[in-house]
Amino acid sequence: MPRGGANFASEELVRVLSHYDVGVVHRVRSLSAGNRRAPKVIVHADKGTFLLKRRPKGRDDAGRVAFAHAVQRHLSARAFPVTSLVPTSDDRKTVLSIDNHIYELFTFVTGSRCDASPEAIADAGRQLAHLHVCLRDFAHDYEPFRGSFHDSATVRQHLRMIRTDKRTGSLERAAAVTESLIVRYDRSSNRVNRLGYASWKRQVIHGDWHPGNLLFSDRKVVGVVDFDSIRIAPPATDLANGMLQFSIIGDSPDPTEWSEAFDQERLMQFLAGYREVVPLGKRKLYSLVDLMIEAMIAEAVLPVAATGFFGDHSGLGFLRMIVRKTKWLRRHRKELTETMLA
Repeated sequence: MPRGGANFASEELVRVLSHYDVGVVHRVRSLSAGNRRAPKVIVHADKGTFLLKRRPKGRDDAGRVAFAHAVQRHLSARAFPVTSLVPTSDDRKTVLSIDNHIYELFTFVTGSRCDASPEAIADAGRQLAHLHVCLRDFAHDYEPFRGSFHDSATVRQHLRMIRTDKRTGSLERAAAVTESLIVRYDRSSNRVNRLGYASWKRQVIHGDWHPGNLLFSDRKVVGVVDFDSIRIAPPATDLANGMLQFSIIGDSPDPTEWSEAFDQERLMQFLAGYREVVPLGKRKLYSLVDLMIEAMIAEAVLPVAATGFFGDHSGLGFLRMIVRKTKWLRRHRKELTETMLA
């Protein structure tokens, strides 16, 4: 298959795996999870089972990848459940560059997806807090991206782009939806800023803490994957995004039919797990629902502005669902925050 596609060519696999001491390879099978632009295969060999990944274009800067690996090694040294990187057999590096492509090999971790049980949800929050504690004083020569979904000029720019994008099918409807999202985004950003966001300590965070990036066994996190989004930002942004991702109700294959509500029990279970490790002051607690609103809008608008779609779904239809869900969060902000403070 073409090198630029979402799969490995046979000769490419042979060439890449020749740089690793894995023994005789018995079987290779594709793994479709995660970013479709980043092909992945599971390699069964004499010396174990491994996951081979080719970095997608745009996320293959060598310095950025080396920084992500340094973060993972730092976490591994502190017994955090991160997948282990496999170095090359010649120069013992974990970043392999061939023909302008970046490859990574990991020890394969056997685990299952989150079963949405209270124990699993709480441990997902707990492990995010442990990650933040482990990375509080992490330092590196490479300077990663600084910033987050909060009060982002990029998010606002993309909302304006969608408003005038004819791919949405109706400029009038697109204008109405984006105006509603801009109002909600601005209101939440302003409230968080008034709570002192500018003074909150920044550190390295995961940046993409959601169920698809965690592996579980016996309702405990046994593997954290995908460090492509690590950045420097206040940990509260990571926490709010995690609360969003673990409590959102997507109860239909069609997002336009999703319920407007969130699972309040899961939201509180995730937060409780986090707070077992890291205490939170009132200002941070007051900020969390508004940060969830910002995170939800930011995650939706970037792909819609780029393609007119969110995955395989109509961009405008997906954004209407975001409007409904952010309205629900806004209506229930006081109730949710009071529960957090109780």
